[in-house]
Amino acid sequence: MLQTDNAPNHRIHGERFMIPSDTDGVQLQLINKRPVDPVEYSAERTLVMIHGATFPSASLFDVAVAGASFMDVLARHGYDVWAVDVRGYGGSTRLPEMSQPPDDNPPLIPARTAVRDLAAAVDFVRRKRGVGRVNLLGMSWGATVAGALAAEAGERFGKLVLVAPLWLSGTPLRFDSGGPIGAYRIVSPRAFEAAWRAAAPEQERAGLIPEGWFDAWAEATLATDAASSAAGTIRAPSGAVLDVRQHWTAGNPLYDPSAIANPVLLVCAEWDVDVRFDMAQDLFTRLTGARYKRLVEIGRATHMVLMEKNRGQAFDAVIQFLDEHTVPAG
Repeated sequence: MLQTDNAPNHRIHGERFMIPSDTDGVQLQLINKRPVDPVEYSAERTLVMIHGATFPSASLFDVAVAGASFMDVLARHGYDVWAVDVRGYGGSTRLPEMSQPPDDNPPLIPARTAVRDLAAAVDFVRRKRGVGRVNLLGMSWGATVAGALAAEAGERFGKLVLVAPLWLSGTPLRFDSGGPIGAYRIVSPRAFEAAWRAAAPEQERAGLIPEGWFDAWAEATLATDAASSAAGTIRAPSGAVLDVRQHWTAGNPLYDPSAIANPVLLVCAEWDVDVRFDMAQDLFTRLTGARYKRLVEIGRATHMVLMEKNRGQAFDAVIQFLDEHTVPAG
């Protein structure tokens, strides 16, 4: 097993960029972590990531606990790592409707809009680094976005990593509590802790998140929305909830997995009640066009596996997959 948290190989540099979207007046934030040591940029060593439905990239991928964030670990391993915030999230442009009461407007930013933002980020990175392709990683709802873009424009990508990928469900998902859907949701990171731990068996909840990690995560999460943080909350567009209702619990997938030809890694978690293992397994069986594919389940972990005690296992699985230069035997 790779010791990703304990054996860094490179000093790293961090930077943030604001880039144009395909909509006038809407800019997208890109976080970049890369080795400080001189490197030759390559498609194989470039990775673009996209967050999930509620928390932006800085919250999901770049909270440094135990000495490193997920982005830090990847950069120390020699990867040029980029993470985009879709419009309405994190450091990207907040739409005017997000300054109005949530019930005054329809749900903002469904997955099809996020696909356009991810495409803009990918094309920016390809131009800036002079590479024809990049690797792609999506988390939860972001895996929906990444999968849809890979199905449409797979030639832009090398490998595809889907962490806790949202997919079809024959039963309701707790992400959609029913009732009217406003333009955006008001989310308290502190209140979210109970739901996070509740996915684990009762006797495992206390140790799920190592001491100090949740506080670091909550502080970093609140910092992504200065206009709302004084109230101890962040704002998150509700388009992803509409996606669940119109697609994932309605038997109407947003994209065709068989159209993805890239190598694909699916990472799921034993105690994930938001994207259950049967959902990930169904998606896995439908990836019939993938050059090769792999499904990894992390034990004793929930939907937030990238910020939990067993996160190193997920990091190892991702890095091992990205490092491979040949198709595995068999």
